[in-house]
Amino acid sequence: MTRSSYVFTSESVSEGHPDKVCDRISDAVLDAFLAQEPQARVACETFATTNRVVIGGEVGLSDQSKLTEYMGRIDEIARACIRDIGYEQDKFHHETVEITNLLHEQSAHIAQGVDATATKDEGAGDQGIMFGYATNETDALMPAPIQYAHAILRRLAEVRKNGTEPTLGPDAKSQLSVRYENGKPVGVTSIVLSTQHLDETMTSADVRAVVEPYIRETLPDGWITPDTIWHVNPTGKFVIGGPDGDAGLTGRKIIVDTYGGAAPHGGGAFSGKDPTKVDRSAAYAARYLAKNVVAAGLADKCTIQLSYAIGVAKPLSIYADTFGTGKVGEDQIERAIAQCMDLTPRGIRTHLDLNRPIYERTAAYGHFGRAPDADGGFSWERTDLTTALLNAL
Repeated sequence: MTRSSYVFTSESVSEGHPDKVCDRISDAVLDAFLAQEPQARVACETFATTNRVVIGGEVGLSDQSKLTEYMGRIDEIARACIRDIGYEQDKFHHETVEITNLLHEQSAHIAQGVDATATKDEGAGDQGIMFGYATNETDALMPAPIQYAHAILRRLAEVRKNGTEPTLGPDAKSQLSVRYENGKPVGVTSIVLSTQHLDETMTSADVRAVVEPYIRETLPDGWITPDTIWHVNPTGKFVIGGPDGDAGLTGRKIIVDTYGGAAPHGGGAFSGKDPTKVDRSAAYAARYLAKNVVAAGLADKCTIQLSYAIGVAKPLSIYADTFGTGKVGEDQIERAIAQCMDLTPRGIRTHLDLNRPIYERTAAYGHFGRAPDADGGFSWERTDLTTALLNAL
């Protein structure tokens, strides 16, 4: 039996978190290749530490002789990301950090299993399971703890970058414990916020005085009460941040990137991967489907699982779970999904228009729960499949 009253916690990390610096660079590199060639195959990983960024992985182009030409921009791309995030520390500065580019040509063995031929549709880039989730507890059809944990850090980044709060640094983490009654979020029992600050004299109380008004304006009215517990910079000073304080790596924040632990995760990361990789594109498709199921009124919350095998085009399975909130049977939803969307890698990319440079913006503050952009970014957040789903039942 599903519990109706409980406390659930999710965390987020800012764009200046070491792992998010790496995700940002990897996705910016991906965008650069897609801008040159929409069919480019990219798997880009980034590692960052004190005064050093290392970029590796593989790239497949229709004309591999162009790879050397494009590689000349990688250093510039990485520095632009670091500059925009805001790092100008002595031991991690966008102008002086050493950048090593180890990208190379894609393996021919991987390409032969994935590429389409005259007799075979394009196969999935890897085996795996992908999950999508949606719930009507917020307007974005996202779980409240992760949605508001992201929102707090986005707001703090805004006031840091526009100069309103110049003492804040790029590196930060938030964590919200949200109280649910009758299955709906009604308040916050605790707030954890750790943020880098540039003034070494600031105490935890000083930092709280800066960030508290922005946290209060971000959360719904009435969610913060006199009983809400606050932990702001609980370990004290936080002056050295980013990769100088802790090494970063692409793909380590997969729960932050998705649903904050409120839904299953297949284990695959997103950043740096082109949309032939179902780790990314099928997870986007699963979110799109789950969101449209909920938006259509077919359930209050829904999980969709898709599974794939490398080199095989069609998903091996489609699974729906509505947690007892469904207005129709899960088997009906599964059949409707199969009718309404081509879930081959090519079908997903075509339906969601994924072969475009739209990924750098996804690297921080979550891949889901964002408004669709006019240029096709966050297309998986559209709710344009509701009529088709209803008609397919």
